[in-house]
Amino acid sequence: MTEPAPAGRGLLRPALMAVIAVALVLLGGGLAVALGIGRAADPSADSVDAGFSRDMSRHHLQGVEMANLAPDRSTDPEIRQLAFDISATQTNQVGRMEGWLSLWGLPPSGGETMAWMGGTGSGHSGHAMDVGQSVLMPGMATEDELTNLRNLTGAQFDVEFLRLMIRHHQGGKEMAVYAAGHADVAAVRRLAGAIADTQTAEVTTMARMLTARGGTPLPSP
Repeated sequence: MTEPAPAGRGLLRPALMAVIAVALVLLGGGLAVALGIGRAADPSADSVDAGFSRDMSRHHLQGVEMANLAPDRSTDPEIRQLAFDISATQTNQVGRMEGWLSLWGLPPSGGETMAWMGGTGSGHSGHAMDVGQSVLMPGMATEDELTNLRNLTGAQFDVEFLRLMIRHHQGGKEMAVYAAGHADVAAVRRLAGAIADTQTAEVTTMARMLTARGGTPLPSP
């Protein structure tokens, strides 16, 4: 005569099988990640994600260069604080974008400037332009403008710094808005959107500061 199963054994086996099934699913998922199965391919060198990361990094680095001039050339607390905020924020963002390029196995430079924006590049009116041996993206200062800024101090520096930085932000916004709407990687879209929003707000602030100091803005890029 077969003895009856102890109470609860009938429920234990299905529960145990369920735990094993979940474990196998998790194990399979881990192997899939390790082997790259089911994972989206990394962006290519000519993708919006990579092009934006390369070009915005270079655009940002010039903004950081200009902002880092302020501590030695300006005595205006508002200008110095603005410059510090721009330098800190854009340096952090450059680190993120260059980090993505490294993770994707792509170089931090190369490719036709802004060609990722709907096929437009350095030869397209309103986009990047050739200046000597380099290509300047919209809003970027020329070497002559940078040299002039380095030679200014006090109120003259403050006004010219605001003029150049307003134009710089205006030029960079176009790239950020495009990437926010066209990049494939969610993190890239989020950063691009944040850059567009931040630079729009900072342009408003800087325009107010420039007017208060008797300056007039440069033509929009």
